[in-house]
Amino acid sequence: MTDLDLVEEIKALDKSNLLGSILALPDQVEDTWNKMVLSDIPAECSLCKNVVVSGMGGSALGGRIVDSLITERARTPIEVFTEFKLPNYVNKDTLVILSSYSGNTEETLSAGNEALNRGATIFGIATGGKLKEFLQQNNLKSFIIDPKFNPSNQPRMGLGYSIATVLAILARCEFINLLDTEVSDAITVTRDFIKEFGVGNSIAQNIAKTIAVKFKNKIPILFASEHLLGIAHAFKNQLNENSKAFSLLFDIPEANHHLMEGLRNPAEAKEFFHFLFLESDLYSKEVLKRYPITKEVVEKNEVSLSSYTLRSKKKLNQIFEILALGSFVSFYLAMLYDLDPTPIPWVDYFKEKLAE
Repeated sequence: MTDLDLVEEIKALDKSNLLGSILALPDQVEDTWNKMVLSDIPAECSLCKNVVVSGMGGSALGGRIVDSLITERARTPIEVFTEFKLPNYVNKDTLVILSSYSGNTEETLSAGNEALNRGATIFGIATGGKLKEFLQQNNLKSFIIDPKFNPSNQPRMGLGYSIATVLAILARCEFINLLDTEVSDAITVTRDFIKEFGVGNSIAQNIAKTIAVKFKNKIPILFASEHLLGIAHAFKNQLNENSKAFSLLFDIPEANHHLMEGLRNPAEAKEFFHFLFLESDLYSKEVLKRYPITKEVVEKNEVSLSSYTLRSKKKLNQIFEILALGSFVSFYLAMLYDLDPTPIPWVDYFKEKLAE
């Protein structure tokens, strides 16, 4: 389709109601946070000296997002690990959070058995599947997601659940200090941005639609820093899976030490790039001064770019602002490519081949 203001055409193309999952993101967070307050957690978790979040793809995104967010709050190291095996340091002093939306992720199940053998404290997050069975068989604590607020049933669209669960278990185990009022405020912010970026708002007043138009027939290349790196990774993943689009993410300041020289060749490729800078007043002063210079270098190399300046005033709220923005941009880009955003045929093909 060519006109993102044709609401009926959008609904017809979105056969599996991925839009419904986007609209329900704040409900996912609220539902999870309220339930986690009452859920059973490992009694010994507060004694652990480090945390590992084990997950893959969409199920790892919650851990990535939280890991970037809480650098200044965490009292212990927290690492996201997307492998079959766990880091060598994992032992009885480690909290291992096993995250698999389906409950059947091979790598996460493998890591779970290894964590059990090493005597680690384990907490699981799933909707069911083999992970739920593993947790129950070994009498391990867990949060079993009721996916009623994710009608598309895609793990990448259940980020409200995974972000809130990881935040809640870290808070309840006293790895971070997080107030209920902070979460309530973030939920309100999410609802506001979901409304602002929604399909009923015309492209003239909708920055998510505007960005999607700029991304069409381009390679979206995202730039972010510090607390926004995890959520920017989720944005990139959603562009891959929802929009079926090739996309990249770069970290400032790291990109300033190599990418600047990589913009020249092949010259023909530059016409396919569109850089999006996610800019926050909450970045450190050292990082803030790098953004305008980086954009100047990009422009001098004749690469098209846009900036999105975050308006939320707290880091947690900015996470959910980008979650809303990225979800809608990837959704609208799928519409522009005349695609139902939900099916992921090549990922499914890959899993089927592995299972043979």
